[in-house]
Amino acid sequence: MYSYFNRDISWLSFNYRVLLESEDLSMPVYERIKFLSIHASNLEEFYKIRVAEHRSVIMKKVHSDEDSAEAEQILEEIKREVTRQQQEFLRIFQDEILPELARKNIILYMDDVPLPEHRAFIGNYFTDEIYPFLQPVMLLKEDIRIFIRDNRLYQVVQLRKKETGRIFYSIIKIPYAKIPRFIELPSIDGKYYYMFAEDVISVNLSEIFIGYTVEGSYNIKISRDADIFINEDDSQTNLVETIRKKLKKRKIGDLSRFVYDKRMPSECVSYICETFNIGPEDMIPDQVHLNMEDLIKLPNPSEKTLEVEPVIPIRIPELDRANRLFPIIRKKDIFFHYPYHTFDYFIRFLMEAATNPHVAEIMVTQYRVAQDSEIINNLINAAKNGKKVTVFVELKARFDEENNLFTSEMMKDAGIKIIYSIPGLKVHAKVALVREKSSPATNFGRSYAYLSTGNFNEKTAKLYSDMAILTSNKKLIREIKQLFEVLETQNINVEFKHLWVTQFNLIPNLKQMIAKEILQAKKGNKAHIILKMNGLQDQVMIDELYKASEAGVKIDLIVRGICCIIPNRSYSRNIRITRIVDKFLEHSRIWYFYNEGEENLFLTSADWMKRNLYRRIETAFPVLDKTIKQTIIDILNIQLNDNVKACFIDEKLNNVFKNDNCTEKVHAQRDIYTLLK
Repeated sequence: MYSYFNRDISWLSFNYRVLLESEDLSMPVYERIKFLSIHASNLEEFYKIRVAEHRSVIMKKVHSDEDSAEAEQILEEIKREVTRQQQEFLRIFQDEILPELARKNIILYMDDVPLPEHRAFIGNYFTDEIYPFLQPVMLLKEDIRIFIRDNRLYQVVQLRKKETGRIFYSIIKIPYAKIPRFIELPSIDGKYYYMFAEDVISVNLSEIFIGYTVEGSYNIKISRDADIFINEDDSQTNLVETIRKKLKKRKIGDLSRFVYDKRMPSECVSYICETFNIGPEDMIPDQVHLNMEDLIKLPNPSEKTLEVEPVIPIRIPELDRANRLFPIIRKKDIFFHYPYHTFDYFIRFLMEAATNPHVAEIMVTQYRVAQDSEIINNLINAAKNGKKVTVFVELKARFDEENNLFTSEMMKDAGIKIIYSIPGLKVHAKVALVREKSSPATNFGRSYAYLSTGNFNEKTAKLYSDMAILTSNKKLIREIKQLFEVLETQNINVEFKHLWVTQFNLIPNLKQMIAKEILQAKKGNKAHIILKMNGLQDQVMIDELYKASEAGVKIDLIVRGICCIIPNRSYSRNIRITRIVDKFLEHSRIWYFYNEGEENLFLTSADWMKRNLYRRIETAFPVLDKTIKQTIIDILNIQLNDNVKACFIDEKLNNVFKNDNCTEKVHAQRDIYTLLK
C-alpha cells in the first residue's frame, strides 16, 4: 500500500542540496568552496560504505535482504545521479567559482598555459620540491608491481618510445604527504596565482621520462570498501584484536569505483582496466582534477576576508559568575545548544568532577571524541585523583575505531575501567553521570547527569548543531544509573519509565505517542507531531507516520539527510518535510508531540534509521523544565519558518526552495543565535 524512497537515492538528494549551497551568492567565495569540498568528501565516503555494500551483495560476500538484481538496479540509479551531480559540480566550479576568485585577484590555473613569468618558478619548484619524491612505475599487464591505494591521486602517463615508436604506460603517485595540493606561485600586479600539484608534475614530465615522448597524462583515483565486518561473538579481548587486524586491511578493501579523467584515450582506459582488473561497472569518467574534497585546502591570501566570520560562542553569565556548577545544577536544569553556546561548560563540568573531593564516581559513554581530547584528559585526572571512572567505549564507531582504541588504552593505563562494545549492538547514547559520596546523614550521594544529542567532542561541537542538558533530576538520574548497569552487566531485567531506551521501551513509547495524536485527530482536535533528525528510513515507523497523516495529524519533519518518506501522496498529504543545510551541520534530534496541549518534548541520540532503532543502544530523554522546553519549541518553529536556507523535499526527491514572498527573511541559524543570546 505504502511507498518509500530508496535510502541511497534519498541520500544523494541530500548531497545535491549540499552542492547547491556552493551557488549561494550571498556567501563569501571560500565558504562556497567549502561546500564543494564537503560534497566531494561526502561522496567519497558514500562509495566506501554504501556502494561497497551493494557490490558485496552482488558478489555474495554479505547476507542481506537485498538480492543481486536489486543491488545492480540501485547501482545503476546511483551512477546516473552521481554523473549528473558531477557535471553540475564542474559547471559551478568552472563557471561560477573560478570567475569569482579571479574577480578577487586569485587565479587558479586549470588547463591554462602558465604565464611566462611563472615558467621558471614552476620548473625550479618541480626540481627542488617534487622530483625527489616521485617514484614512476612502468605498467605491464603481466607484471603488476603497484597497488593503487584508496582515495589517493595517481597520474597515468602515456609514453611513446622515441627509438621504436612503441606505446608504454607509467603510473605516478602524487606525493601529497610531502607537498601541498595547491602550489603558490609568485604574485604579479597584485594577483595571487596557484597551481594544482599534479599540473606542476604534468608540465615537467619530459624531465622524468628521458628517451620517451609524453603523449598525455591523466589523473585517476580508486575508492575501496572501507567497512569493517565484526564477528559479534568475539569476547572483548578478541574484539580489540579483531578490530586492529581489520583496520590494517581497510586500505586494501575491494574496489568500489574507479574515477578517471574523461579525456583519457579509450586505449589508455582499456589498458589500465585490464592491468588492474577493473570492470565497466566500476568506471566513472570525471573532470581533469580529481579528489576535489581538497578544495578546502586552497589558500586564502586575503586574510580571511573571503570567508564567513566565525560565530563567537555564547557564554552564560550565571555560570561564569559561579565558583562551581554543581550547586546551580541542583537548583535547575541547564540547557546548551551548540555551537551557539560554548562547549567549555561541559569541559568545566568534568574538570570540577575530577577535582571535587565529594565526587566518588564518573561514568561516560564514548562514541566519537576529538584527538588530544580535553574530555579524556579530565577523566584521566579524575582517575589519578582517586575517583572511580568508568568509560564505555564504542570500538565500532565507523572511521573512529583507531582513535577509540588509542584513547581507551591511554585511559586504561591511567586506571580507568574500560568497557568495550556490546556484541551485536553499537552504543550510541550520549550520557555522562557524576556521583558524589554518600553522606552519613542520608546514606545517599547526590548525582549529576549530562545528556546530549551529540558526541562528547569539543572539535565537532564548534561545527555541529546539538543540544544538551545538565540535570540532577532524581527520576532521570535513577534511570541513567540503570542504563550504565545495562551497559556494564548487559542486564535486560530493567524497567525504564522516563528515559526511552532502544532494545527496551523506545519504539513502543513512540508508537504510543503517535497513537495518541491519531486519536485526537479522529476526534477533530488539534494533533501535531514535529520530528527533527538526521535520517528517517525505518519503514515500520514510517508506516506509523503515514497512518497518522491519513488520520489528519499534522506532521512536520525536519530531516537533514536520508528521508524515505514520500510526501504529497494521498496517505502523506499532512506530512511536510523540511531540509536545512547551512554553516553548521544540523545534528540535533528532537521529538515533539502536542498531546492535548501538554506538549511532550524529547531530546535524543537516535535517528529513525534501522541501525539506530534495532542495532544500537540509544536514549531519548524528556525535557522537563518548562523554560527550556519553550526555548526548544521556539527553535523548532524558527527552523520550520526558515525561508533562506530551508527547502522542502517533494515527491520526486527534489530540494524545493521556499518561495513564500515574505518580506521578512527567517534565517534559522542566524535567528537561533539571536534568540539564545
